[in-house]
Amino acid sequence: MINTIIKQLKWVFTLILLWLVYVFVTIINFPVGNLTDNADVAIVLGAAVYNTQPSPVFAERINHAVNLYHAGKVKKLIFTGGTRASDKPAESTVARDYAINKKVVSDDILIEIESLTTKENLIFAQQLLVREKLQTVLIVSDALHLKRALLMAKDLGIQVTPSATPSSRYQSLKKKLPFALRELYFYHHYLVFSD
Repeated sequence: MINTIIKQLKWVFTLILLWLVYVFVTIINFPVGNLTDNADVAIVLGAAVYNTQPSPVFAERINHAVNLYHAGKVKKLIFTGGTRASDKPAESTVARDYAINKKVVSDDILIEIESLTTKENLIFAQQLLVREKLQTVLIVSDALHLKRALLMAKDLGIQVTPSATPSSRYQSLKKKLPFALRELYFYHHYLVFSD
């Protein structure tokens, strides 16, 4: 009896481990973005800002969206992200200013300043999509972040095409591994709790 239970537990453990390895591999091997897809808009998922400057991670997301815009692949950009501190600018405001400095026309930029999580980024961006009647959507973020973001977008009913940043600060295994493990955790957290 105990031997049977131990065997069953080993099988369960093995299946869980195989699942975790599979999801981890799909996270770290997510394809990077390119300039081939056309869409009405690119949604840029928020990331940290330092005072009035985007963090290196956020800057790469914004740069990729700006490149899509200047290449004529998208007509508009939606920047997402709020702030937890009332005395600091919202992530999306910093992104908008950064993009305008990169010659994006201000009328082609939409922002939301309420969101604090990836899911909220998408919820508030979806409201802008509806309001502006934008149909086709690229979602811009780091490749390591997109598996979870795409699942959230699908659950919200937003049809998106991923466009991962072609460059990232997560190049070496030393930098990529912690972020990928974090995403592995948050992917499963979302599967269980939907937030």
